[in-house]
Amino acid sequence: MRRLTRKKALTLVKELDAFPKVPESYVEASATGGTVSLIAFTLMAALAFLEFFVYRNTWMRYEYEVDKDFSSKLKINVDITVAMRCQYIGADVLDLAETMVASDGLKYEAVNFELSPQQRLWHMTLQHIQDRLRVEHSLQDVLFKAALKGSPPAQSPSWKFDSSSLTACRIHGHLYVNKVAGNFHITVGKSIPHPRGHAHLAALVSHDSYNFSHRIDHLSFGEAIPGIISTLDGTEKISTESNHMFQYFITIVPTKLNTYKVSADTHQYSVTERERVINHAAGSHGVSGIFMKYDISSLMVKVTEQHMPLWQFLVRLCGIIGGIFSTTGTSRVPQASDPETPSHFIPEYQTPTSVLFN
Repeated sequence: MRRLTRKKALTLVKELDAFPKVPESYVEASATGGTVSLIAFTLMAALAFLEFFVYRNTWMRYEYEVDKDFSSKLKINVDITVAMRCQYIGADVLDLAETMVASDGLKYEAVNFELSPQQRLWHMTLQHIQDRLRVEHSLQDVLFKAALKGSPPAQSPSWKFDSSSLTACRIHGHLYVNKVAGNFHITVGKSIPHPRGHAHLAALVSHDSYNFSHRIDHLSFGEAIPGIISTLDGTEKISTESNHMFQYFITIVPTKLNTYKVSADTHQYSVTERERVINHAAGSHGVSGIFMKYDISSLMVKVTEQHMPLWQFLVRLCGIIGGIFSTTGTSRVPQASDPETPSHFIPEYQTPTSVLFN
């Protein structure tokens, strides 16, 4: 009984075979088949080689969550050149709670506003990168990966100026402010402490010397990451009027960058620009200067570097090799003249019979 049961089980398993095998004696190799096999093996090798580069590549995954950190300080990194002498202008921050932030971390350096040909080439390259980033948003991932490899920060090279024509002022450094909305501004006169508000000592500066043409070499928030280009980097504004107001409305998005090599808390931002000439007679009131009004988003972006798992790479590799092998593999045609060919491969020849009619 056991033998009968085993035979029935083996017979059932054979009937379930979806890939019947043909003995080698029933097939015949050909030059066409060899050519197809050679092409198939070459294609499999090429696709497997390219798939290995796909496996080595990484991509960025973006997730969003509520930012629950309200107690920490926000770092503002500044590098701005204004076409006025340093003794005529002052920079500071006034937050939403009317709290004035000390600008001790900022340095004032006398420079020349005009750029040399080499400097202008660098600045035009930075503007071209910004234009491409506005069109191709996926290039931001390339910058993140460049930062992961430790490339140098996107800063201007060290300039050499003629000491006889230092008519501009470079304001650079960093500030630590509260994580609330605020206003970073550069205007006429040095800021002075005032118990009832905020004031700049601008009475000693002549209106004819006002010139708020400026160039933003770098402006970022949070931890500075090498290789990252911020939204306003490379911005240049030229004013034809003395009383001119430039406004930048900035929305800051906290960003947590997690990779296999780097973990940093930084900030991205979007900006809306506005500028106008101050003319009190025409009803255009305000204060001449550069005003950057920023607000912090309540959402935080988590950017995580991801890599293809090994098991997924192996599955894709097997799919490539098996798919090409199954598609190009052709069965060898049995030959009817082969004496070893079983009779069930040879079609039967039936002699026609005569039909008699009465």
